[in-house]
Amino acid sequence: MGAIATDFQDFLEAHLGQELLRFTTAGSVDDGKSTLIGRLLHDTKSVYEDQLAAVKKSRVNRAANGHVDLSLLTDGLKAEREQGITIDVAYRYFSTSRRKFIIADTPGHEQYTRNMATGASTADVAVVLIDARAYLREGKLLPQSRRHTYIASLLGIPHVVAAVNKMDLVGYSEETFRAIRAEFVEFSTQLGLKSVTVIPVSALEGDNVVSQSKAMPWYDGPTLLEFLETVPLAEAGHDGPLRFPVQLVQRPDANFRGFAGQVARGVLRAGDRVMALPSRRETTVKRIVTWDGDLPAAAYPQSVTVELEDEIDLSRGEMLVPSSSVGELALPSIARRFRAMVVWMHEQPLVVGRTYLVKHTTRTARATVKAIRYRVDVGSLEHQQADRLVMNEIAEVELETNLPLFFDAYAESRTTGSLILIDGLTNATVGAAMIVGASESEGADGEQAALVLVAGRAELAERVRDGMEARGKRAVIVDDPLIPIESLVAAIRALSLAGVTAISARSLSVNELEQVRGFAEGRIVLAESLEDDEVLRLSGVEA
Repeated sequence: MGAIATDFQDFLEAHLGQELLRFTTAGSVDDGKSTLIGRLLHDTKSVYEDQLAAVKKSRVNRAANGHVDLSLLTDGLKAEREQGITIDVAYRYFSTSRRKFIIADTPGHEQYTRNMATGASTADVAVVLIDARAYLREGKLLPQSRRHTYIASLLGIPHVVAAVNKMDLVGYSEETFRAIRAEFVEFSTQLGLKSVTVIPVSALEGDNVVSQSKAMPWYDGPTLLEFLETVPLAEAGHDGPLRFPVQLVQRPDANFRGFAGQVARGVLRAGDRVMALPSRRETTVKRIVTWDGDLPAAAYPQSVTVELEDEIDLSRGEMLVPSSSVGELALPSIARRFRAMVVWMHEQPLVVGRTYLVKHTTRTARATVKAIRYRVDVGSLEHQQADRLVMNEIAEVELETNLPLFFDAYAESRTTGSLILIDGLTNATVGAAMIVGASESEGADGEQAALVLVAGRAELAERVRDGMEARGKRAVIVDDPLIPIESLVAAIRALSLAGVTAISARSLSVNELEQVRGFAEGRIVLAESLEDDEVLRLSGVEA
């Protein structure tokens, strides 16, 4: 019994230690996505006997010549079975001796493009199915095949496989396969895809899915399963500088104050110097705490609690990043106005001027649509003008939030470069967005260029306000020398969290100055001893 228990424990440890690959299937309607997944599950012995028996007995069977309709293994909804289409994203799990897999079977219909984007958002590989018989009929790739390949490139999926399906219906023609491969590779090159593989398969007959096909001796590449088992998995989250969004402040007693969250990028080490955003206060990581004990380091995507050497003001939605000594290039973009590629998912269209909630890492803010820069025609890849975005359309949109976001471009980091748009009334997720970068209208340091003048220099305030508004920027003027210091501190804190540069023309005591700097270090210029021309220069207005 002891030997059996040891063997079982070894098996469990080996299984848990296996790599996990997530992949999605995409393509046009009736390309055979669900059948292909059913074939993978069946031929890798990942289907229980009672499941297979139920499929064999099903009154719905669209497979010809006595074949079992393997698509029924994944099309679980009644409407899917009756109509012979995939509507919802179906997730399936299977494993081999080399890897574990999670499959997202996504719909092919254009009206379910949003479902495809959802299923593909975390994928390592996109398997785009192409119906060889439909290609011969149309003489080109179908629009949905091009649409889904474009979305795969937009979502930054590292590897794309074109599975040319139904080769049995075109006589396993090498000429047809070569024509499809040439067009797909050319289209992928236009999209900038770096890893593209094309495999001829027959999901119905099982050719080149799990086993090598005897009907296509002219193909000497890997089967689909061999490719999935051997494709290298990129550890993108381990690369790049630290990003640690704070999810929760933990204070179980007076002796401990920790910041819980998930490492979104890079590596966090005990003893590292880090900077808190947006305050830009720097401190040292004292401990990295977990349920199983302290860790010397934590990397993406570990969830940990961090204890810092200094008591600094840090709360949910704020972020720990590398110390400024590492250099500005290691810091994320800090901006309220930015550009993002948006996949719209709701019946109500996106229109310029409307405000939504955005959820970015652990920060929730309000975002106003400032402009639709262009809409993408995924068939031709042309950029078109648009004043609204309807469901399943894709466009580059300019957004402005009420709080600054700390982000990287989506091309650099999926986690810190993505966000979702939420309807504030219904709480429905209405769009998914991939950040391109800060808008050109943002300042060089990413802060919204704005100004606070406190005290009675009315003429100077008017010159600053007029000059800033002429340059398309805003100025906040507090012209009351008797305003209490508590109110001043609260106002500057609120403005600094919104990315506003604050210039105080009021004399502050040392204690008052410390209070203000604690909230907005790096964003305040004390102007009480400065001449008017110097204040104008600091505010970006010509003297």
